Amino acid sequence: MRFVLPGIAAIVSAVAAIVWIRAAVRQDRVVKRLASENVDPDLWRLANNDYRRDIQMAIFTVLATIACAAVAFSGVGLFSAILVSALALPSAVTLLYSSSQSEIARLAEARVEVEQKAREVLSQEELAPLQWAARLAPSKFESFDGLEIGQAYEASSGAMSGDFYDVFEIDGDRVAAVIGDVTGHGIQPSITALQAKYLLRAFLLQFRDPGQALQELNSQMLVLERGEEFISLAVLVFDSDANTVRYASAGHPASFVWHSREVNALGATGPLLVLDPNAKYHSREMRWEPDDVAVLYTDGLAEARSGDVLFGEDGIAAVIKRDPTVAAGTLTQLLIEAARDFSKAPLGDDLAILVVRRDK
Repeated sequence: MRFVLPGIAAIVSAVAAIVWIRAAVRQDRVVKRLASENVDPDLWRLANNDYRRDIQMAIFTVLATIACAAVAFSGVGLFSAILVSALALPSAVTLLYSSSQSEIARLAEARVEVEQKAREVLSQEELAPLQWAARLAPSKFESFDGLEIGQAYEASSGAMSGDFYDVFEIDGDRVAAVIGDVTGHGIQPSITALQAKYLLRAFLLQFRDPGQALQELNSQMLVLERGEEFISLAVLVFDSDANTVRYASAGHPASFVWHSREVNALGATGPLLVLDPNAKYHSREMRWEPDDVAVLYTDGLAEARSGDVLFGEDGIAAVIKRDPTVAAGTLTQLLIEAARDFSKAPLGDDLAILVVRRDK
């Protein structure tokens, strides 16, 4: 008996030690993972406390195993054998709940996995509007021979907006600049804006006249049946070979071209898109020479307010006249700063600006 009891106690304690060591190893992975990630500190403290408890129990059961094994192979009396074998009682209790110990560690790992995936989903949800905005109004364009581009895009709430712009090469001598605004805010106008942007790109590649491209775009957008959404849009096609800029506008605020020391307003050449299925759009043309500057914008710039007074087209033209020779990106920022200074408050509407300078 004095040999059997300590032997059984040693086996029980050894099995318990294995259970606690495995739980400690698993909990250690959880603690290290939580420490390396941006998580709730309380969650880390709970996991660390569980880890320390598992380590303590692992040490106790290992020592109990050693003590019981030593007694089993020694010549101590029966009373001493029984007394030492009592160390196995906590180990025996551990075995009764061994499955729950493993389950606690497993659940801790699973919780970390769930929280990490939740953070990844939230991160994607936060990035999605920014990625969408980058399609509507990219922060930079490829370089175009002889042209310098400046641009700005600000959504009044979040990153979703119906404002958009585009600059792309039609052929070796011609580059198109487009700016537009879909009524409303949020995801739906953004979808319509993206459709209009890429449909118009296709039509400008197909038709040489921007007025004809707008007419085709109007027909196609009407087919989509976007309800009460209307689109204002301006297109300028710069021809470096002919030294001209050909433009068309679907009810969009006047663009401006600085040419021959004058600011020239480019007014609408047709109504808003998706307003009239029988609408007609035509184009006009003017000279486009080195050091000329074109400014396209959405109404968020012109409608900056100081009380009941609008910044307006006069305010925009004044900024262009004051500094017509600055870099395109600088002129873009000067326009925004002038509108903010005028309103003495954050601009309340979506805003997009394109500045195109011919440098040779």
